[in-house]
Amino acid sequence: MSITAGMVKELREKTGSGMMDCKKALKETDADMEKAIDFLRKKGLADAQKKSARLANEGIVGTYIHAGGKIGVIVEVNCETDFVAKTDEFNALAKNLAMHIAAQSPICVKREDVSEDDLNREKAIYADQAKESGKPEKVIEKIVTGKLEKFYSNVCLMEQSFIKDSDITIHDLIARKVASLGENISVKQFSRFQIGQ
Repeated sequence: MSITAGMVKELREKTGSGMMDCKKALKETDADMEKAIDFLRKKGLADAQKKSARLANEGIVGTYIHAGGKIGVIVEVNCETDFVAKTDEFNALAKNLAMHIAAQSPICVKREDVSEDDLNREKAIYADQAKESGKPEKVIEKIVTGKLEKFYSNVCLMEQSFIKDSDITIHDLIARKVASLGENISVKQFSRFQIGQ
């Protein structure tokens, strides 16, 4: 089957991948759009893992103000070069991340950033809940582990579902941008401000 420009355009819009990558994905999958998306997702994640070891010392500080000035977010998003930092795509990513943080109120960037005290407090609460509901001792640890995963997905930015596309996490969103921009991208830090808190 021949690959048309329209098919390439559609795939680019769905994945945010580069034109040549989309063309290759369509060729590799006999123009099956769903398989091409999966092909690009696998390639993007593999590329992102390779690039994650590279230093990201450039970037921008993205901001977002919401609710008539009642909520504000500042987020530092890093990449490898100032060339990428100045692109519209990278700036849109920083803006989307700031907007997401305003809406979802994460407390840290990744699970490794959760303090030992917070983690121990959560584990104790989950264990007590399981004991009080009469669960046997051997099941309590599994329950605690499951609830901790849910906790991480609520409080860690990288593990939250993206507000504009709940089918992907923030980690997936950034991995797609790594694939399309060709550089390592990371969120260094953020601050969320809300009047009265």
